[in-house]
Amino acid sequence: MARPRKRRRVCGLPEINRFGPLDLPEVAGENVVMTVDEYETIRLIDLEGFTQEECAEQMNVARSTIQSIYVEARKKLAEALVNGKVLSIEGGTYLLCDGSGNGCGRGCRYRQGQGRGHGRGRGRGRGPMSD
Repeated sequence: MARPRKRRRVCGLPEINRFGPLDLPEVAGENVVMTVDEYETIRLIDLEGFTQEECAEQMNVARSTIQSIYVEARKKLAEALVNGKVLSIEGGTYLLCDGSGNGCGRGCRYRQGQGRGHGRGRGRGRGPMSD
């Protein structure tokens, strides 16, 4: 029997969960599906500037798990961009931060003082959540 997957801690769902070519209709089977935890890994490492170790701590998983998630997420991004496919963000095994102070860490979008999804940088400001 396989070991159950550990839920990855995710700060928030993306405000927009579909991206792709503007001039092509979405064709079933021709889109790329990125999980919410893959999206969160890309957000933390590439946008917020976290190391893989910091990202692993934030998401409450092992660094080797983050490395695997990150590699897979980047492949999906490349496939969508290079091959002109629609990228959808959905599914995965995650525990969603509700912004109420239950702590998803310094990369939390609620802590940035800008509401959902537009925090940048590696600031350690205090918002509605604490470490």
